[in-house]
Amino acid sequence: MQIRTLQREQWTPKPLAEVFSFFCEAGNLDRITPPWLRFRVLRQTGQDMRAGTLIHYRLAWHGLPLDWTSRIEEWQPPFRFIDVQLKGPYRLWRHTHSFEALAGGTLMSDSVRYAVPFGILGNFCTGWLVRKDVERIFDYRARAIAAIFCEQTVSTEMGQQVYR
Repeated sequence: MQIRTLQREQWTPKPLAEVFSFFCEAGNLDRITPPWLRFRVLRQTGQDMRAGTLIHYRLAWHGLPLDWTSRIEEWQPPFRFIDVQLKGPYRLWRHTHSFEALAGGTLMSDSVRYAVPFGILGNFCTGWLVRKDVERIFDYRARAIAAIFCEQTVSTEMGQQVYR
């Protein structure tokens, strides 16, 4: 199994508590997910997010409808949480969300470890496509978060947009 990693950072001028609070609401996921995925949250166990919470989604990958279930594996408000895929399109999906008060705002960091199913054959046939899709999804997510928190792009570093 080839495990890939995506790392992203984004700064927002909003305070840590406000930014973390936004990510505590599973319903906000569809606000930061590209429309071409036709993503929607179906249900969540419990009213409040915490370790053990299950979130059920539906999305479409290149037109193919998929169900996805994630579990919140770690919950350390307001600094970090980790969600893992229990059911879905990946063989492995482990997304670490980190938040840090920085320079009068909040630095958000995402680290995603993922792998495609079907071993070497799956990696050969779809690995490159999945990598491109994951990058496009997180590019969209960065723009959506910037718009939600009323930011402006100020520079580009190493091919990634930096928001202030």
